[in-house]
Amino acid sequence: MQHRLLQLFAVCIALAANGAAFAESANARLESVRAETLKPYAGRSVRGVDVATLTGKVMCGYQGWFNAEGDGADRGWVHWTKRRGPFADGNAKIDLWPDVSELGAEERFATGFKHADGRVAEVFSSFKEATVLRHFQWMRDYGIDGAFVQRFAGLRDPRVQRHNNTVLAHCRAGANLNGRAYAVMYDLSGLGAGRMDEVIEDWRALRLRMRVADDPAYLHHRGKPVVAVWGIGFSDKRAYTLDECRRLVRFLKSDAEAGGCTVMLGVPTHWRELKGDAVPDPALLEALQEADIVSPWTVGRYRNPSEVARHAKNLTAPDMAWCGAHGLDYLPVVFPGFSWHNMYGAPPDAIQRLKGQFLWSQFAEAKRAGASMIYVAMFDEVDEGTAIFKCTNDVPIGAESSFLTYEGLPSDFYLRLTGLGAKLLRGEIPLTTNAPSAK
Repeated sequence: MQHRLLQLFAVCIALAANGAAFAESANARLESVRAETLKPYAGRSVRGVDVATLTGKVMCGYQGWFNAEGDGADRGWVHWTKRRGPFADGNAKIDLWPDVSELGAEERFATGFKHADGRVAEVFSSFKEATVLRHFQWMRDYGIDGAFVQRFAGLRDPRVQRHNNTVLAHCRAGANLNGRAYAVMYDLSGLGAGRMDEVIEDWRALRLRMRVADDPAYLHHRGKPVVAVWGIGFSDKRAYTLDECRRLVRFLKSDAEAGGCTVMLGVPTHWRELKGDAVPDPALLEALQEADIVSPWTVGRYRNPSEVARHAKNLTAPDMAWCGAHGLDYLPVVFPGFSWHNMYGAPPDAIQRLKGQFLWSQFAEAKRAGASMIYVAMFDEVDEGTAIFKCTNDVPIGAESSFLTYEGLPSDFYLRLTGLGAKLLRGEIPLTTNAPSAK
């Protein structure tokens, strides 16, 4: 018996040693990735939009989460597919198909899909710098002010870290070279319990090693660099707590080395009323008062222009009044349409775009409500059908997977419409109820 106990004890010691060695190895790989990718910007910077303020800006969310087999990231197909395996019929996660006609040969990746004429259908990878630079060039060409660059859970996974850091560096270069603004947005979705320190550690690295806040194109507001945190106060069961979120906000605002930030919080639609998609906890309102900007998530919360108008009356106006009374800025979210067909089997085109009328109605109601800034969800989100960048009407043909089009409109229509939304926000064009034409 004693011999067996000694054997068991020896096994436990060996397992502990192996675990410690594995953790040390993982930390070493993570540090190697950071050393490779977290470097200050040393490239050219073009003066363009005023990066000193969010006021008067239309900013887009930039997911940047797409990988393709053979793109150099060693992650295979990411966000194009529902599960591991080839990007082929029955395994598509996206509902819109990107227009890759302007991309170089090294930026296009063949899929298992084909167009009606037999051509192999191709997509892009966010890991490729030329592609991301082109996206920021489109922002410049169509008068979009810039992007909130998303960062997601999994920050201690070296491959995820490498991809996130690489995409952020591409966005930084794209913003600088095209006179656009960019800022970091942490999406807390999927963050495990007790892991808020990973976000704190990550921002410290971006601030002190990558020097993002010192970058000429990095967005500032109220005299400080902007950092956004999305996913605070939602009623769905999340592992992190409001107390952890408040600790993160306090760090971003007050840390001696990495603080001094203007903090924007992405919150539920019904945050002020503490119902529906929001936790029924008054601590949420207390947490918001420690930040600087409130941005309620409205994707999927209304479905047509009449519902947009009702939402503006019942929620946007009183939300803005509350924020004004508490010294907070208000950043409304607008989106062009929505679809979860290939991802979840929902009806295609669940929230119809109406050839731009749906998006324009949101710009118009935001202007009527007195908004001074607008967030567009999203620039490149083809998964949920909210993308505004160039997408094709010549979609691939599949027996199990089917794709939406831009209803015959030019592939750049929503880029152009978003740019006009920015002009409307700033009062450079008159307010109209009907969306501008595609011409």
